Amino acid sequence: MPVRFPIPKLENDLLLRAINGLAVERVPVWMMRQAGRTDPAYRKIRERDGRPLEQLFRDVEQAIEISLLPQRIGVDAIIMFQDILTPLAPVGAEFRFTPGPTLASPIRTTAQVQALRPLNPQRDIPHVGEILQGIQARLGGALPVLGFAGAPVTLAFFMIAGQSPTRQISDVLRFFSEAPKLVQTLLDYLTDLTIAYLHYQIDSGAHAVQIFESMADVLPRELYEQFALPTHERIFASLPKTTPAILFAKEFSDLDLLFQSGAPILSVGSCVDLADARSKAPDRVFQGNVNNQLLADGTPETVTEAIAHCLAQTGGRNHILNLNHGLLERTPFEQVTHFVNTAKTLGAAHAEI
Repeated sequence: MPVRFPIPKLENDLLLRAINGLAVERVPVWMMRQAGRTDPAYRKIRERDGRPLEQLFRDVEQAIEISLLPQRIGVDAIIMFQDILTPLAPVGAEFRFTPGPTLASPIRTTAQVQALRPLNPQRDIPHVGEILQGIQARLGGALPVLGFAGAPVTLAFFMIAGQSPTRQISDVLRFFSEAPKLVQTLLDYLTDLTIAYLHYQIDSGAHAVQIFESMADVLPRELYEQFALPTHERIFASLPKTTPAILFAKEFSDLDLLFQSGAPILSVGSCVDLADARSKAPDRVFQGNVNNQLLADGTPETVTEAIAHCLAQTGGRNHILNLNHGLLERTPFEQVTHFVNTAKTLGAAHAEI
């Protein structure tokens, strides 16, 4: 089988082989938000450091250290410690974490969008490139390194809400419906920004990148098709064909729209039956999709059952084991390590070799 994405020489290249649809001795596993939140070592760093998150994200050495913490629990990829809002600060929309993200002037007018500056990543956020290069240097070829970006619609939700949009979803959706031209102007800008940001991460050594459409679960199909899908199509069409790219659409079940995105790898929620998805796209690579609530509130036994069910749905073929969304802050760290250890044991039993 021809290799679509070049595989560099790594001690552990399971994830990149799975991305290429190659046989693997074990289904690879990593977790969204694996660096931070639930890790007691991260919490100690935060207690010792004391700075707001936006400052911690810019501290290259600390960000490298935090990014690498999950290596000790056996994950098959390292994702850089950063936030989806990172590229917004230098263009005129800086979010401060107090502790949650807040924007002084939420987007309300076209003039505000037009005042946003174009992103020049090398000049504006050089710390991101330094973090990616530093992670690679510290790993010494042990594991692949993942970059990421927030999808334009998700970033727009934050910018319109002026904070985490969780409690303002209906207001933001109303804004999308009542001011579609303004929203489209903002999305065009954010798509350009995201393309530049991802190209910079790839140039800085990211082996693969993931786009987080974290508001997909609140978008009606018609708004997803009108606003989100065109940004995905533009982004994935713009990326180097030699770089694996993952689309994460939180708990979005319309597979036909996900397939249209052009993303070679789809990270899907628990609302998607992986066996059904595989039957519709047998050669597609899927990522997911154990429910993050189970890790937070379930028992080791229920987590084990969920992993086994997930792996059985794909038969271990073209599959990257992950969650349906990021780790929840209340998740016991013992459950995180149990997830990884069990995933590795059961992933070996299900893998195609």
